[in-house]
Amino acid sequence: MSERTAKGKKSQVLPGGVVAVIQARMGSTRLPGKVLKSVADRPLLGYLLERVRLSRVDDLIVATTENAEDDAVAAFCAQEGVTVYRGSEQDVLDRFYQAVRPTTCQYVMRLTGDNPLLDPGVCDRVLSEMAASSCDFVGLGPSFAEGLDCCVFRRTVLEEAWKEASLPSEREHVTLFIHNHPERYDIRRLKNDSDDSAIRITVDESRDFEVVQKIITELYSDGSIPTFQEIKAFLSETGLHALNGEIPRNEGLTKSLRAEADTAGSGKDSR
Repeated sequence: MSERTAKGKKSQVLPGGVVAVIQARMGSTRLPGKVLKSVADRPLLGYLLERVRLSRVDDLIVATTENAEDDAVAAFCAQEGVTVYRGSEQDVLDRFYQAVRPTTCQYVMRLTGDNPLLDPGVCDRVLSEMAASSCDFVGLGPSFAEGLDCCVFRRTVLEEAWKEASLPSEREHVTLFIHNHPERYDIRRLKNDSDDSAIRITVDESRDFEVVQKIITELYSDGSIPTFQEIKAFLSETGLHALNGEIPRNEGLTKSLRAEADTAGSGKDSR
């Protein structure tokens, strides 16, 4: 088991610092309240916060909504000593940008609350690639497991997206404007050492929660924090990955783009 600790650990991998922003809210079509669902008397968001703190980011913010149901998210973050920003439910890009505005960090890492088993080592690889390449955006290639998703981009790029993004899908999905303009931005993606694309440790449906619940129950039992390689080995040994492995990736984005295309096809104003 991993024995990494976050004590005294600061990035400065990137000049100007890095703020990690976690998008987290209680609302969910497929699994309501998922970010605060409890395993071993601890909310999933707590496991994510713990793992993010092991990475080399300099600051951490949770961006949730102003909805009453997200009072619980804000209360939990206050209990954990984590800064919270509350903003729009629908305009996620605005919520994200407004969360970053008060900070002085020049780089932003985007994370989501449905990935409680995030790998801090992968986060650090993304930061190192940004430092080495001086590009605009670094994310993960398709061979990484679903549930490790993280990306980092320049603060200036986020501000441009916030000012210029006009499509509903670009307001809902924070980095979509960047990906829609490859001619404008230098976008890099990490290559994985192995093809882990069939592994799913995100939490979006009840089957996902069952998988993550079993991972946490078994691998966190001695009080240490399991690495992704340990999680991968456990899934292979138990065959647990078959429980949710066929669920399509990126269902939310696919749904948004389909709805936008349908609206455009009908001749309606997508705004």
